[in-house]
Amino acid sequence: MTTVLVTGANGQLANCINSLITIDKAYSFIFTDSKKLDISSNKAVSDFFLNQNIDWCINCAAYTNVDKAETEQEKAFNVNTLGAKNLAIACQENNVKLIHISTDFVFDGIQSKAYNESDKTNPLSVYGQTKLDGENEIKTHLNKHFIIRTSWLYSEYGNNFLKTMLRLAKEKSELNIVADQIGTPTYAKDLAKVILKIIKTNNSRFGVYHYSNEGVASWYDFAKEVFSLNQVSIKVNPIKSQAYLTPAKRPAFSVLDKTKIKSNTEITVPYWRDSLKEAFLNIK
Repeated sequence: MTTVLVTGANGQLANCINSLITIDKAYSFIFTDSKKLDISSNKAVSDFFLNQNIDWCINCAAYTNVDKAETEQEKAFNVNTLGAKNLAIACQENNVKLIHISTDFVFDGIQSKAYNESDKTNPLSVYGQTKLDGENEIKTHLNKHFIIRTSWLYSEYGNNFLKTMLRLAKEKSELNIVADQIGTPTYAKDLAKVILKIIKTNNSRFGVYHYSNEGVASWYDFAKEVFSLNQVSIKVNPIKSQAYLTPAKRPAFSVLDKTKIKSNTEITVPYWRDSLKEAFLNIK
């Protein structure tokens, strides 16, 4: 039996993974949250791995509050950097393959073409820096790893842009949405399917990968599509980032090039609007 450890069990990606698991006696999944496994503690991680016969680890655990990270730097570091390091060391010592989720925020967003895996990183925020440092810790301590950078994750689970827009649609008649930050919304369930395929095909083409849905959008485009699907009559005003100042800087352009992951996993990547329709139906 192949045993898979999934950290960050309460997050939307782990919930999506859990929702896709079918009864298969060849696989056993262990889901842990921070109470069951504190990945910022080297001893806790080491002891956990010694007591379990783990084959794969999917690290969905992350400190993801981009703005709060600017003032809660230690909290962000403990999960995103130190946690990644501890898991990498434990995986190396126990011959476990790691799939680690990273972010488009490792880039500064100044280029105008989709970012590939070898493009220069330059985070603009504490969150982005701690995630990049986590990537580097994994590269240093573990050979058998997949680092998957993704962007603008949403789903029917947890807190995310889609659910925020659906909530605001009931409360507001008019919204201002940033229109000059460009990327790609990504349905977490699509990413979960890719992760499970990597495991079930026992893929050994380790390294850094990019995954998002296909297409390009602004947050304004994303919001408009959400309201259109929900058949909500609400006025949406496109605004510039300067009009909506946040503690953390965000990349103005973070579209990800998915050529490598499509080639090495033989997947078909859905268009973001199509996946949004699926997510919307699942919420309904």
